Amino acid sequence: MSKFKNNNVKQSIKDLIVTAIYTLVFHGVIMAQSSQSNTIIFENVNIFDGKTSKLIPNQNVLVEGNRILAISSTAFKNKAAARVIKGEGKTLMPGLIDVHVHMVFGALTTEELTSPTLNKETIMEKTALQAEKMLLRGFTAVRDMGGPSFALKTAIDKGVVKGPRIWPSGAMISQTSGHGDLRMPDEKSRRFFGKPSRAELLGASFIADGRDEVLTAARENLRFGASQIKLMAGGGTSSAYDPVDVTQYTFDEMKAGVDAAEDWGTYVAVHAYTSRAIKRAVEAGVKCVEHGQLLDKATLRLIKRKGVWLSSQNLIEDTPGMDSLRRAKRKPVIEGQQKLWPMAKEMKVKLAWGTDFLFEPWLNEEQNAYMLKLKKWFTPYEILKMVTHDNAQLLALSGLRSPYKGTLGVVEENALADLILVDGNPLENIELIAQPAERFLVIMKDGEIIKNILP
Repeated sequence: MSKFKNNNVKQSIKDLIVTAIYTLVFHGVIMAQSSQSNTIIFENVNIFDGKTSKLIPNQNVLVEGNRILAISSTAFKNKAAARVIKGEGKTLMPGLIDVHVHMVFGALTTEELTSPTLNKETIMEKTALQAEKMLLRGFTAVRDMGGPSFALKTAIDKGVVKGPRIWPSGAMISQTSGHGDLRMPDEKSRRFFGKPSRAELLGASFIADGRDEVLTAARENLRFGASQIKLMAGGGTSSAYDPVDVTQYTFDEMKAGVDAAEDWGTYVAVHAYTSRAIKRAVEAGVKCVEHGQLLDKATLRLIKRKGVWLSSQNLIEDTPGMDSLRRAKRKPVIEGQQKLWPMAKEMKVKLAWGTDFLFEPWLNEEQNAYMLKLKKWFTPYEILKMVTHDNAQLLALSGLRSPYKGTLGVVEENALADLILVDGNPLENIELIAQPAERFLVIMKDGEIIKNILP
């Protein structure tokens, strides 16, 4: 019996050793395969690094994992384990960044959003489709400036859905009668009647009045993972009940949002067009103004002096199906942006660019083309720098609340590997960035090749 036990013990030990060896070998094979798939060399590319006005010619870029490990003018040795992408003199540039999107509101129409049959499954289906299309247009990172995008972001980060990195704001925070008060005509005030509006239940907005409610709303968004806070500081063109010219939120209410954000190491961005609204917001400590098409030089000087970002757009007066009220409200904003961009550039304000598409999913296909609307005031280099390096600097303002750790918007060693291989030189022909299907030969996000149409 003792001998039988000893034999069993010996066999067990032998089995354990074999299993351990097998596991180590198998693990080594998996690691080797993983290393091979995660090591990529872009060979013989001309680099637009996001900061320099000329291409850096004849470079080799080594990507390992999700970062750029090395850049060299000489070929990398020992590259047998790497996947080599032959650039043949094409342009390697950072992924594009749009700092004012609404992943949900931009993926559904007004009719869909107000439909009584709308559910989470429909929202995910519609937003996932648009998120993948956005990534395939070369936008590897975006800042969502209001809406229920947390679930989409989680699905993208887990690899369930393809899409850009998302810096979410969460529900827009608005006063009663403000730009984020999205109640239907038959919906009463929560404060007086005790029932949240449908938009609030959806996670689209918070209607918050007074310092305490603004603090709570901001903290709710931060709890769910907001990377910055979005407050409505003035009227808007896509809402029915607030004229464009009105100022929203008192100084104390605005300061409450700023205090909540700063306690979490991040910042507040405000929706505002007019000088009055923007001055109040800036004095309250807001770090970024969205829109600003109706501000004056004195307010721009204040923005410049305080180091505040101006994140603006190139809106157009009319799109198919736009209702007459929205068209009329947008008219002064369109006129104002013709003055804003050159004035802000001349005064060297910190500028960022975004699209701000709402309720018109078909408009998303124009995302790249909207960058070209800057040609009237900016050189190709200035446009490319704005939509890569500069926009990335604004994303970095989220500090420790940034959902992705690392440097974006540049092609340099140790930066995150969000890259586009372009057929041609966009510094000479900026039109190329509006042709992503044909001209963006390779798109990489976080070290993963999303698209490759090279032979």
